Amino acid sequence: MATSSRGANKTIGRLLADGTIEEIAARLGPVSPDTSPLPPEVPDTRNWSSEGTARRRSFLEGELGRKIPWLGGEATLEDDAELRGNIEHFIGMTMVPTGIIGPLRINGVGAKGDFYVPLATTEGALVASYHRGASIVSRAGGVTSICLVEGVQRSPSFRFRTFMEVGTFLIWVMGRSAEFQSIVSKISSHARLEDIRSSVDGNQITLVLDYNTGDAAGQNMVTICTDAVCRHIVEHAPVKPVVWYVEGNLSGDKKATAISFTTVRGKKVTAEALIPRPLVERGLHTTPEEMMGYWKTSVLNGIQSGSIGVNGHFANGLTAIFLACGQDAACVAEAAVGTTRFDVIDGDLYVCVTLPNLIVGTVGGGTGLPTQRECLELLGCRGDGTARKFAEICAATILCGEISIVGAIAAGDFAKAHALFGRRRNGARP
Repeated sequence: MATSSRGANKTIGRLLADGTIEEIAARLGPVSPDTSPLPPEVPDTRNWSSEGTARRRSFLEGELGRKIPWLGGEATLEDDAELRGNIEHFIGMTMVPTGIIGPLRINGVGAKGDFYVPLATTEGALVASYHRGASIVSRAGGVTSICLVEGVQRSPSFRFRTFMEVGTFLIWVMGRSAEFQSIVSKISSHARLEDIRSSVDGNQITLVLDYNTGDAAGQNMVTICTDAVCRHIVEHAPVKPVVWYVEGNLSGDKKATAISFTTVRGKKVTAEALIPRPLVERGLHTTPEEMMGYWKTSVLNGIQSGSIGVNGHFANGLTAIFLACGQDAACVAEAAVGTTRFDVIDGDLYVCVTLPNLIVGTVGGGTGLPTQRECLELLGCRGDGTARKFAEICAATILCGEISIVGAIAAGDFAKAHALFGRRRNGARP
């Protein structure tokens, strides 16, 4: 998952704008955990009754300082036309239950503090597992989470008669980045065209346009901008393509691809924590050595399975937070590609996750829908200037899930947890 010098320099510049490297290092990382008192945990975590739900909702409203009428089912849409842009042929809502975990302490660049993270899922045991991980890492001083680089791609393809025409076309295109950026700026106030790469195959060339999309996830944005750029290219290029397509399937959109894994698509985020041995033994019923031993086994078998990246269950947490917070759930196909790493440092457990394809946003798309808006507000991540913060929260949450699942498997508790939380008593359904 190498980063270009351009991307690395941008990241360094953004970090140094927040203080000197010494100041940042002192504030971040497991070497300087935040040991101040934690806020209260989510109450009644094993109470499935309406009374338990009401107490948890009241607790969150107290933490947020206001009501959450949409999540509480007290508010309804006044006009279904409000959903235009999010759905066609609307007939009703699919209800996915939403739970909460936390507090999750994050020592990030954008995300700093204690967070209660909403997760929407129908899988029993998932919320309990992530909550357990959040409790352990928070008592250990928190998770360091940093958004490293950003970029969303579109890859238009152009087919010509001969390779020589491709060469003429490529020479012309590569000298016009500023011209193309001017076109983009007229269409979107968020998108910036930052780089153009190319892939030639005989008489066909695919351009990879790298955009920064600000606080939007940006898939629709970069499609519209790329279409305008391509139409300008076709009109003015010295040679005309036989045919062109606005997306040639090289961008990795909604797919698990090696190219996105080794570069960045969306936001590349890394998160780490150092958990003292006593917390591992008491909270996970295992040891740092046993957890690292299981991780080694999972890496070996992940390689044999042909996995792109190796992790326990990124897709679980990402799908749950995406549904709760109005993200494009289909992007989990690519966002769940990443790595988990365990180590033992001076007897304590070190854990790190890296997500190079985290497609998330805090404006546009589904982020304006009522319950999704409330969930983003609960995290302090609604609107401009909060997308990197949200990405850091996502990565920290994923780390919690990795700690919990690996701990459960290493301790032999994995099936027991699913029997406790993932099954209805006596098979009953309401």
